[in-house]
Amino acid sequence: MELAGILNQIDLGNYALPVFQRGYVWNREQVRKLMYSLYRGYPIGSLLIWTTTLDTEIIRGDVPQHHGTVNLILDGQQRITSLYGIIRGTPPPFFEGDSKAFTNLYFNVETEVFEFYAPMKMDADKKWISVTELMQEDAGNFVQKRNEYINYLSKLNAICNIKKVVLPIQQVSGNDKSIDVVVEIFNNVNSGGTKLSKGDLALAKLCAQWPEARNEMNAILRHFKERGFTFSMDWLLRCITVYLTGQPYFSFLTNVDTKSFKNSLPATKNMVGNILDQIGSKLGLDHDRVLAGKFTIPIIIHMIKQAGSRSLDYHTWNKILYWYIHAFLWGRYSASTESALAQDLNVLNDGQGVEGLIGILRKSRGDLTIHPADFLSWSVGSRFYPLLYLLTRMSGSVDWMTGVELSSSLLGKHSSLEVHHIFPRKLLYDAGYDKAEVNTLANFTFLTKDTNLAISSKAPKVYMPEVLKKHPDALSTHWIPLDEWLWEVDNYLEFTAKRRELLAEKANDFLDKLYKSDIETKVAIPTEIRTKYPIDISYSEEEEELLLDVLSWLEDNGLPLGELNYEVINESGEVQAIFDIAWPEGIQSGLSEPLALLLDGPARVYEVANRYNYKYFTDIEEFKVFVQQEYID
Repeated sequence: MELAGILNQIDLGNYALPVFQRGYVWNREQVRKLMYSLYRGYPIGSLLIWTTTLDTEIIRGDVPQHHGTVNLILDGQQRITSLYGIIRGTPPPFFEGDSKAFTNLYFNVETEVFEFYAPMKMDADKKWISVTELMQEDAGNFVQKRNEYINYLSKLNAICNIKKVVLPIQQVSGNDKSIDVVVEIFNNVNSGGTKLSKGDLALAKLCAQWPEARNEMNAILRHFKERGFTFSMDWLLRCITVYLTGQPYFSFLTNVDTKSFKNSLPATKNMVGNILDQIGSKLGLDHDRVLAGKFTIPIIIHMIKQAGSRSLDYHTWNKILYWYIHAFLWGRYSASTESALAQDLNVLNDGQGVEGLIGILRKSRGDLTIHPADFLSWSVGSRFYPLLYLLTRMSGSVDWMTGVELSSSLLGKHSSLEVHHIFPRKLLYDAGYDKAEVNTLANFTFLTKDTNLAISSKAPKVYMPEVLKKHPDALSTHWIPLDEWLWEVDNYLEFTAKRRELLAEKANDFLDKLYKSDIETKVAIPTEIRTKYPIDISYSEEEEELLLDVLSWLEDNGLPLGELNYEVINESGEVQAIFDIAWPEGIQSGLSEPLALLLDGPARVYEVANRYNYKYFTDIEEFKVFVQQEYID
């Protein structure tokens, strides 16, 4: 069928998309290459169509209501959407994505190059013409109104003739072609493109029975995001799966009826909220930056459901929280997530309860004692960073200038804690210490913003005596060594070694009392995230400004912000490196290469990036130029 005919069929509602198709994910470079191939007469492949009885429940978007059959595009969505947008000047009815990828495409009649509109480059150069205008007017009318292009008529005709290109169409039809079979076909033909994940596949089947499923789940995700917690669709579906089946595998949803699935959404949402309240109020981990171990939540959901009408008592919750902390400290679900979840759910289904889960951790670790060396890690990407935050909020730490207990200082809407470098960064860099030494966790503590500003870049030997004089016990509540010789910059490594000992001692004491329910857990009201973008405080002020700038720039251009302080994990669940910002699935998820922005760090970070096939940049301006060329211009 000619391309123009396919577009007409879309307008009539005879061609549409199935609900399980992901949205539009192409970037501008892919659109340019498609148009160049068509302009040159190169083949661009065929379409795969599923011809089925019209059923609005399996069709994405609004389609005209008529009887008969409908042709759902299984393979070719990206190509057809791009061409529809360029030729019609608007996205198709089933569109879901960023239309900037195909909007304002221009053609240079001299060089025969396709590029996207750039005002400074094109406004004063009449060799650039709008492809959409040309397509809508046709070459003859276009030249009749603009006689200066008469010498380029053959080139303009070549572009307009793209509408006459015949695309071979393969058809899937028949009563035996259920949505399960069709999704399998879709995955097979898309093995080199945007393949559906196991979660997508399960959700596709559910959407066939209940089209609103995806929208309802997105509403739940938005609810938690507004509270400061960001979760993925796959993660939420995992929670629902465990709630409904007691198993982590999405395949178990096959036997779940629509009514049960609908009822599970508010129940799961309430359970997740309850768990976050427990973690926030009893551990002080009250926002996404410090919420570690998200895959522990499905396990806790199962424990709550097992309890049934009997609510979990105080002692059980404390043991669950004890297990939760150790689970994220030792990366219980960082590798082979499904297998680890299945093993833990089997323990619960065998009636061993939270003690059984703790036993698995103890067996894998030898013991659950925290050692000083565990605080050797650096940056807020460390798994022990949330533990440091937890201890500060829940162990009576007080602010060094005001003497106010830090957990209660968060009660005001605009109050917040900031990370404070005990030894200022500049002081340490000037003394020759490297980034990992400067940003070791043992050099971090949390203070109010005003106190952080008041101390600023003062050396410990200057400000610590002042703190002791004003609030004699304040330093001890942050596990600061009180030997004054350790406050000298030359003795910094001895200071951090001693503080690691004090932190490990406090952590073990807290966890032991939590396990025995011998600790007073204070209810703390969750606070707002400190800034719109939770920047890693291990950066210098200059680096922090640059990083904030690039995040704002990405947001302004409608691009994903990536994952801050992204942990690269090997198959054994061990952290290989922490990237400043990473896009592990690419900026165009599933279609572009893994990307990372790496500021100054140890050489091993770059080695890990190469080993895991990341394209990375160490300079923000070079990164911006690359992204501009590949995804914006």
